[in-house]
Amino acid sequence: MLSIVQRDHLTVKSELKLLNQVQQWFEKFCRQNLSEISWLENQLYRLNLALAEGFTNAVRHAHSALPPDTIIEIEVCLWMDKLEMRIWDYGQPFNPDAIAEPKPGTLQVGGYGWFLLRRLADRVVYERGSDGRNCLVIVKHATEQ
Repeated sequence: MLSIVQRDHLTVKSELKLLNQVQQWFEKFCRQNLSEISWLENQLYRLNLALAEGFTNAVRHAHSALPPDTIIEIEVCLWMDKLEMRIWDYGQPFNPDAIAEPKPGTLQVGGYGWFLLRRLADRVVYERGSDGRNCLVIVKHATEQ
């Protein structure tokens, strides 16, 4: 088992205006490791987009009925062969697998974010923790270039 290279944690209020701060924090985290973990640079845009989607979903959907000072916690863990993001929210739990994937050439209301997340990452899980929070787990494995 490979040991973790770096781990970082960010706690922010549930406000869309903080998305830029979240993305800058993530990019700085990744850029600190580019010389050691070369595959990361090729995936940085995709991972930052996945993080943005996860964060905005927490703000817009999970926390829509909660005060803006409700916190969202984000943890990023980096190994030599994968990156894992965890985004915790306090919203009502739901089953993302119940969301129908948009069919090509058709329009539907909602569901595009989960469709996008599944395309950007190798593994996406949304689960309810014993502490009453939900956790979105996004995992991207190193790919041979």
